[in-house]
Amino acid sequence: MNKLFGTITLSILVGAISAIAPLTLGETMQADKFEADPQKRWTYISDQVMGGVSQGQLQFEQQGDELYARMTGQVSTDNNGGFIQFRKKIARGTTESALGVYLRVRGNAEGYFVHLRTAGTLLPWQYYQASFTPTDDWQVIKLPLADFSRSSSWLKSSVKPDSIRSIAVVAFGSDYQAEIDVAEIGFYD
Repeated sequence: MNKLFGTITLSILVGAISAIAPLTLGETMQADKFEADPQKRWTYISDQVMGGVSQGQLQFEQQGDELYARMTGQVSTDNNGGFIQFRKKIARGTTESALGVYLRVRGNAEGYFVHLRTAGTLLPWQYYQASFTPTDDWQVIKLPLADFSRSSSWLKSSVKPDSIRSIAVVAFGSDYQAEIDVAEIGFYD
């Protein structure tokens, strides 16, 4: 009887772990927690590449055990400009099941965006975007792919998960002081 009870208990336990494991492990993909040389994966870009005058910087910080990317700067719409951003390439075949983007973030309560570039965004000004407004406390923000809007009518109407080629955190579109910290960013399914 004890052997039977032990077998049943073990079966229930194994079944429970199997049911939970895919949810836990499959919940996020292509996550970046800014460990192990993030400067090799992330690139800072401003509108100065096209003649704009926005200025900023990207730094990788640590506060206690917390690692994060910090982007600060002055976004200016002068001279047809208006953005600063940091971007990471996404390897092909790693986001097929993605339903959205998530960030663990804090900031100065200004409007920010996540920009996705895909195999179909050929021109520099083409992207899909979703907006968010961080608070001064760490929070997790989820942005479903269905909420991303295209920058041009030349693009497909929605983001195809398997075509995502880069992700960027962007201060964009108006004159303001940007200050945003991102401790984790990735895709969820």
